[in-house]
Amino acid sequence: MAKLIATINNTSGAYGSPESWNPEHTENASLPNFTRTFTFQQRATDQALNGILIAVLSIVMVSLGCTMQLSKIKTHFWKPKGVAVAVVAQYGIMPLTAFALGKLFHLGPIESLAVLICGCCPGGNLSNIFSLASKGDMNLSIVMTTCSTLLALGLMPLLLYLYSRGMYQGNLEDKVPYKRIVISLAMMLIPCTIGIFLNEKKPQCARLIIKAGMIVLLVSSVPIIALFVASVGNSFLIIFSPPLLGMSALMPFIGFLLGYVLSSFFKLSDRCRRTVCMETGCQNVQLCSTILRMAFAPDVIGPLFFFPYLYMVFQLGEGFLLILAFRVHEKLKKPNGKCSITKTSLLFLQAFHLKVVHKPYTDISPHH
Repeated sequence: MAKLIATINNTSGAYGSPESWNPEHTENASLPNFTRTFTFQQRATDQALNGILIAVLSIVMVSLGCTMQLSKIKTHFWKPKGVAVAVVAQYGIMPLTAFALGKLFHLGPIESLAVLICGCCPGGNLSNIFSLASKGDMNLSIVMTTCSTLLALGLMPLLLYLYSRGMYQGNLEDKVPYKRIVISLAMMLIPCTIGIFLNEKKPQCARLIIKAGMIVLLVSSVPIIALFVASVGNSFLIIFSPPLLGMSALMPFIGFLLGYVLSSFFKLSDRCRRTVCMETGCQNVQLCSTILRMAFAPDVIGPLFFFPYLYMVFQLGEGFLLILAFRVHEKLKKPNGKCSITKTSLLFLQAFHLKVVHKPYTDISPHH
């Protein structure tokens, strides 16, 4: 613990001013031991974690593709109201929220940049899983994630340039990992295409794959969490400062809330509102950590490299609470027993009406 506190004290002045983390001055930074040790000692667990994540993500995306229909996907492209609302929410609400919260919490320049980069990232695959769990529109969810990831190739550098002026001495927009964005897009579209094909050709098989994908996701969550804890270790505790904790909690909450409010304003359906809500609050944290790694030297970014993972913890927790709220709300809206009796009575009266009223007049007249 004393060693950890000493490391925190050594990092306190490393990113206090732009001059201390300018790319030209990185050799004078005061964090060389922390990050280099972490980088070289954790490669084995990182590789194991990445391998499991890729395998699990591929299986889950195939199962999500099995819930989609080509006809509904075409509808979202020909009538892109939901997609347009989601794009505005993703690249309008989240970057502005990150920038405003950085000012509100009086963060330092490099801390503000780490938060801003997270806010400018597109939606991640977690939003697709959350949409399925909350009974959202899966067709819209995958279309939204695809569009936001494609638009990230142009909007991310533009947003980073606009919001980072005065905070960063270099060209932050040049650090956007275009290759990584294309790879993540392919990893989503290829499995989903397979799932859509299976759903169209073999729907019975598709139902089994959906269940298998959810089982794989639940079972694999335990080793994924264990490997993540082993990879990060005590280093994760370094960014547990009140401002960064507050930022990590408020950013996804504001994204979820304003995404739902914006989609309600444009009168999207209930399922589409849930989908836009999940897409807005969930960010691609893997892409964010890649940009942080590419933009800053390890001895400059220091413990702030873990900020995307802190954000992920809060978006997971808040996302699960939202799913629970949506499920409870849906159950409360279902017709109760009284309504069911009323419908049954109505059907009985309709049958009686057809039997009596439509009989010939002689059938219902008194017999002599």
